[in-house]
Amino acid sequence: MYLVCGEALFDFFSEDDASGKASRVNYKAIAGGSPFNVAVGLRRLGIDAGFFAGISDDYLGRRLLQVLKDEGVGEDYLVEFSAPTTLAMVAVGANGSPQYSFRGEACADRQLQLEHLPALGDEVRGVHIGSFSLVVQPIADTLLALVRRESGKRLISLDPNVRLNPEPNIELWRARVAELVKHADLIKVSDEDLHLLYPGQTPESVLQGWLQHRCQLVFLTRGGDGATVFSRQHGSWSAPAVKVVMADTVGAGDTFQAALIAWLTEQQLDSVEGLQQLTREQISSMLTFAIRAAALTCSKTGPDLPYRRQLD
Repeated sequence: MYLVCGEALFDFFSEDDASGKASRVNYKAIAGGSPFNVAVGLRRLGIDAGFFAGISDDYLGRRLLQVLKDEGVGEDYLVEFSAPTTLAMVAVGANGSPQYSFRGEACADRQLQLEHLPALGDEVRGVHIGSFSLVVQPIADTLLALVRRESGKRLISLDPNVRLNPEPNIELWRARVAELVKHADLIKVSDEDLHLLYPGQTPESVLQGWLQHRCQLVFLTRGGDGATVFSRQHGSWSAPAVKVVMADTVGAGDTFQAALIAWLTEQQLDSVEGLQQLTREQISSMLTFAIRAAALTCSKTGPDLPYRRQLD
């Protein structure tokens, strides 16, 4: 089982109003949040997953909980709070790329504290963290403590997924990512994230630096240009994107992340030792599988992650 940690929210997508009145704005609300999507994505790919998160006891929080139940995500690590559910207002550009505006101050998914840290049994093979839960408090320090405690014991995966709206201080992001990189075995990062974190530096120089710590593999996603993998043992190489009719890219990175973990689990390589044993051919298969999965998500509106049967 893989334990995913972080935020759970609702994405609100604006829709055209037929009346044309400025006083009316229609929205379609879809359950999301990067870690939430990864947990759901793992289950849809046939992998047991739990979710360590703060969930609101309000109406939207109950809907989030129902989604997790319907998808089969383990509820044992959820903590309920009497605080609002985070809202993300999403505007999708012409190229399908989303722009976010978050309403999340003092919301439930930020409230996890050190006292909420669970003991993990042998059934938990790995831990995934990512997105703005890495930098907003108190959950940020809670997740850092969890990763420090579990690093070396289980597979740790990281996706910075930088979102400046909930936390605009890029220096804070940079410092926290630098600390977490020391403890991660597998990292997925987008070219947009790297540009925000390290403007003026080449991706190669940054990612080779990350590989000097525990990390064995870094996957750099580049949207329509495909993805590149950097391996400590086997060097770096790229694979092209799969061409699809684009709806939007919401959830594509989360799908890519879930697919990486799912591939490792299917191959019984979802461990620190398993990652170290990967051949170049196996890593290429892993990369191709993740690209194919992400392409399916791009063909649908919102974070509608694929099922395993769709990738056969």
